Amino acid sequence: MPTGVHLRDARQQLFDAAERVLLRDGPNGLTSRAVTDEAGCAKGVLHRHFADFDAFLAELVLDRAAQLETQALALREAVGTGDVAANLTDALTALFGPVPVAIIPLITFRDELRVRLRRAMPGGGIAILSQVTAAVSAYLADERARGRISADADIDSLTLSLVGGGHLLFADRDPGPPAAATVGKLVNTVLADVVQRRPR
Repeated sequence: MPTGVHLRDARQQLFDAAERVLLRDGPNGLTSRAVTDEAGCAKGVLHRHFADFDAFLAELVLDRAAQLETQALALREAVGTGDVAANLTDALTALFGPVPVAIIPLITFRDELRVRLRRAMPGGGIAILSQVTAAVSAYLADERARGRISADADIDSLTLSLVGGGHLLFADRDPGPPAAATVGKLVNTVLADVVQRRPR
């Protein structure tokens, strides 16, 4: 294994290597050695940039959570356009992509990682799910304000149903992610009452 490979933007290359390992081998396969082997660099490179492996993982999760902001923004920009259920179906499919879904169990099973994430950001202990929840909740609130869902719709309960149900659909990706029709069925079922009762 080469030990003298120079990495430009080492942090990002290590993050990308960790993502590949996570997608290929799952949370149990994500070790500092696996990451540096995947990046083609010496193990010491990781420790030059991060205090320890949990610090690296915390930065990885925060980096990938920040990337969800693009999808969250797209959902907010869809307010008032198209079909509410279709907008949410597309959003859940994007927000629960392969990388976010792979990161969630990593957070769940590493206590120290959750502690560090909580220190780094409000609600950070469940990063990724927090970002998805915030995006869906904000979208529903905006659509309620526009009258496209019922004025008395319980945004918190709808959000929990959509995010929790969506996570369950996407968590088992064998043989692959759920079909759009499956996600759409969940969304339409959750929203059926509040969309049907909205003012005409």
